[in-house]
Amino acid sequence: MIQGTGSDVGKSLIVAGLARLYARRGLRVRPFKPQNMSNNAAVTADGGEIGRAQALQARAAGVAPSVHMNPVLLKPQSETGSQVVVQGRMVGTARAREYQAWKPRLLAAVVESFGRLRAESDLVLVEGAGSASEVNLRRGDIANMGFARATGTPVVLLGDIDRGGVIASLVGTKAVIDPEDAAMVRGFLVNRFRGDPSLFADGMGLIAARTGWEALGLIPHFPEAARLPAEDVMGLKGAERPGGRVVAVPVLPRIANFDDLDPLRAEPGVSVVLVDPGRPIPPADLVLLPGSKTTIPDLAFLRAQGWDIDILAHRRRGGRVLGLCGGYQMLGTTLSDPQGIEGPPGTVAGLGLLDVATVMTAEKRLAAASGVSLPDGTPFTGYEMHVGETGGPDAARPLLRLADGRTDGAVSADGLVSGTYVHGLFSDEGQRALWLARLGAAPGPEAYEAVIEGVLDRLADHLEAHVDCDRLLALAV
Repeated sequence: MIQGTGSDVGKSLIVAGLARLYARRGLRVRPFKPQNMSNNAAVTADGGEIGRAQALQARAAGVAPSVHMNPVLLKPQSETGSQVVVQGRMVGTARAREYQAWKPRLLAAVVESFGRLRAESDLVLVEGAGSASEVNLRRGDIANMGFARATGTPVVLLGDIDRGGVIASLVGTKAVIDPEDAAMVRGFLVNRFRGDPSLFADGMGLIAARTGWEALGLIPHFPEAARLPAEDVMGLKGAERPGGRVVAVPVLPRIANFDDLDPLRAEPGVSVVLVDPGRPIPPADLVLLPGSKTTIPDLAFLRAQGWDIDILAHRRRGGRVLGLCGGYQMLGTTLSDPQGIEGPPGTVAGLGLLDVATVMTAEKRLAAASGVSLPDGTPFTGYEMHVGETGGPDAARPLLRLADGRTDGAVSADGLVSGTYVHGLFSDEGQRALWLARLGAAPGPEAYEAVIEGVLDRLADHLEAHVDCDRLLALAV
């Protein structure tokens, strides 16, 4: 189990790299994260949803994603509350304090899922959540030491030297956690080192001496990590490329499935501009409204920023607008939530750029999707993950026809405004080329999926060079 001294120290990346590394050695590898918190989710082959990071780790291991790889997924709906997904299915919503009382009964599902993966594999690589030293949350923990203790899983602690204070964070973790928890830790790794590694040799020795844990590797910074899908939208910051066609994306508070943007970000002829709150939407070739975990509250936020005015002005100038999932719902005339699925029951006006209306429903659609776009007949693959039904006059001009005969989405009469419930369109080479052509751009020389595979291979090479992978494997029980 890879636990961290904090959030964003590289746990997801290290697990993905190790999964590719050990899979290349011929082992049957499965990734596992007992509890994740993310609105960036993936649809699994068994018809549920898990965190996007675990889907990438499954890909690295060469297996299809399963709900058992992330049995508890928390999808934030507010600053203090989240939707709770257990083994791929939503079971309810809970505020932060309420959720603490849920943990003991969720542990059974976590242990069951872990047992399933262990039975079908040679090696399970477990990713912890947040920090191993959050002793205030230790009671009932299912994400870190609580899981490790319940299953007897040995732990390797990961620190991030790029943040500074890595010696204190690793030694401090040993100081504050329960001695029985500390006994689960077999060794440590230091991530994101820059410079001459010999200069930190004494640091590695000091950590080992103070903690009694084995030093397993000093991992240099891996710049290509930025090319892999990010689990947190903050991971997209600073990645804007000057020049090229501009795709402007308002950053909503509960933005979801924002990995839809990754293939566009990888294109040399495109600059994806993430528009932060308080900034106007800049001149753009395309305004893309992303998915949202809470569409109606995020629409209110969009209006509070004045982005509705910017989008309408962009539209009047003949600009293109595309809405994905929640963004599609926002483009319509009305959004109704009669059952209070996302908040207080009610109906609000949409942006009115598409003549469609949405009604929120309790049932969530989770499914792989394929078909062709209309009217050009270009094939696509993707997935659906949404609540709500949308229809109206503009839906008579659907954007897509699915393989099962259904149509999806809507297109304005002049073809400049479109919406769809299908995620992952831009990962499809044909669809991405189609949209780039609409913007007057040409695809880059590399296929996106090949880029991801290449980065995963080079990440595995990187870890093999800097981590004692044989010793790490020997520590597994």
